[in-house]
Amino acid sequence: MGKKEASAHGDEKIIGLLNRIMESELAGVVRYTHYSLMVFGYNRLPIISWLRGQADESLAHAHDAGELITHLGGHPSLAIGPLLETHKHDIGDILRESLAHEGLALQLYKDLLKEVEGVSVMLEEYARKMVHLEEMHQGEVNKMLRKPGEVAVFSDR
Repeated sequence: MGKKEASAHGDEKIIGLLNRIMESELAGVVRYTHYSLMVFGYNRLPIISWLRGQADESLAHAHDAGELITHLGGHPSLAIGPLLETHKHDIGDILRESLAHEGLALQLYKDLLKEVEGVSVMLEEYARKMVHLEEMHQGEVNKMLRKPGEVAVFSDR
């Protein structure tokens, strides 16, 4: 395999990862929008505001991934990542589902980082930035799942 062919093969794998990221982020838009519609109770307004902000952020992340796909000469996917309707709409359930979804997104960004390290500074910096953002977001959701006064990290186990 020549150098140009190896590069094209590498780009295909990177484009594939970016498409999976884009699909996952688009699923996040749908998921967070759905969640925002299903919150009831005294604290509804600040919670739906936060959830809608997460939907907006997921859409921005999908746009970023799509721009990189076309930058590399690829075709952005029209698919959307998996959507699971658990019919559990307690805020704790929503946050636990969100934490699980964010964990999957984080892994995709880490996979991308492994693939592009030492290959493309642009893509490496993008992947690092997104890993940072996803880890910060996971931390925020984790804090939201803790009972008031608890400092220990939340764990479902």
